[in-house]
Amino acid sequence: MVQDYMKIADIYPKISSVLFLPRTEDDLDRLTEFCDYLIDQTGGDGHHPLTGLLEIVGLLISQFERDNIPEPAGTPIGCLIYLMQEHGLKQEDMTELGHPDAVSEILSGQRELDKNQIKALSRRFGCSPAIFI
Repeated sequence: MVQDYMKIADIYPKISSVLFLPRTEDDLDRLTEFCDYLIDQTGGDGHHPLTGLLEIVGLLISQFERDNIPEPAGTPIGCLIYLMQEHGLKQEDMTELGHPDAVSEILSGQRELDKNQIKALSRRFGCSPAIFI
């Protein structure tokens, strides 16, 4: 086990520019870029070798946002639109909402979010599911 710790200690200086505790908005932006890269690499596969790293980066981002960025108030769809804008997301990026037609209906208020979509959005944005209810 100590050998594993030594390997990590040897590797960390090489990766510390992309895996770190964010303290500023610029840090958050850099870490978010890394997170986006990991999302692309894992492709939603929960068994991908990088999934654990993605979860760690997600936790670092979520903690910074919880501590530094207030949750938006308003309608569930208004909050979703706000979060999409803050994260630079487009309708086609919202795969957790389903087919593009469903996303369009949700964003236009023609369809409500279901329980699974609310859970997925809460995980994606690191916020309380209550803002989508």
